Amino acid sequence: MSIKDATGRDDFRIAVALGSGLSDVAVSLVGGKPIPYSRLQGMPLSSVAGHEGALYHGEVEGVRTLAFAGRVHLYEGHDARTVTHWVRAAADAGCDTIVLTNAAGAIRLDLEVGAPCLISDHLNLSGTNPLLGANDDTVGPRFLDQTEVYDRGLRDIAKALDPVVNEGVYAGLLGPTYETPAEVRMLKSLGADLVGMSTVNEAIMARYLGLRVLGISVVTNKAAGIGGAPLSHEEVKEAGAIASGRLEALLRGVIARLH
Repeated sequence: MSIKDATGRDDFRIAVALGSGLSDVAVSLVGGKPIPYSRLQGMPLSSVAGHEGALYHGEVEGVRTLAFAGRVHLYEGHDARTVTHWVRAAADAGCDTIVLTNAAGAIRLDLEVGAPCLISDHLNLSGTNPLLGANDDTVGPRFLDQTEVYDRGLRDIAKALDPVVNEGVYAGLLGPTYETPAEVRMLKSLGADLVGMSTVNEAIMARYLGLRVLGISVVTNKAAGIGGAPLSHEEVKEAGAIASGRLEALLRGVIARLH
């Protein structure tokens, strides 16, 4: 069934995607009874721990909100169109704004583990693009301008709410392996401040559909060769849980200002 069929509405304003270790934020932010992805037509199921795989819906500060607890990734064997299915579904349900959260490794030394960081721009190093193939000009442009993927107005709102929050450039890679120290040095030379395995294709699809995008990385570890310790998915989930309170407050404040 569609989101409209499952919720009885198609007038939502904002959709929030919760990344690795952040699914619990959907419960505290929106609450209500979850709708398993398995009940939503075309919605792929995640095979990764820390991604619940359920949709929450309700009002947050008076704004009708969808919260997607978990996402799928290219490295699970999906193509970019499948990975971005939820973005198209959210747009069909009325959303004009998307918030993309993720767990990310910090390349820039001043980025604190356990803290959110606004995404100011990205490097799509995933090796693919959700707009590959024939284009429907009635939906979006064949050649999509990406001068400002991550909405400056939304970032300004977030910075007013959390004046010490950092901004950075996010590099989206294929995964599932973590980056080598040499790859991290390469990414730094390219201008990346953060690195992860999601988000960039979702952001491209959202802009193609004319949606405003806010990206927030939760720094869960120092990137390879910087932190001096081996990386693990358990570490990522634990840091996500620590950051959840500050992230929820930031999300709630931004949503409240969408009236």
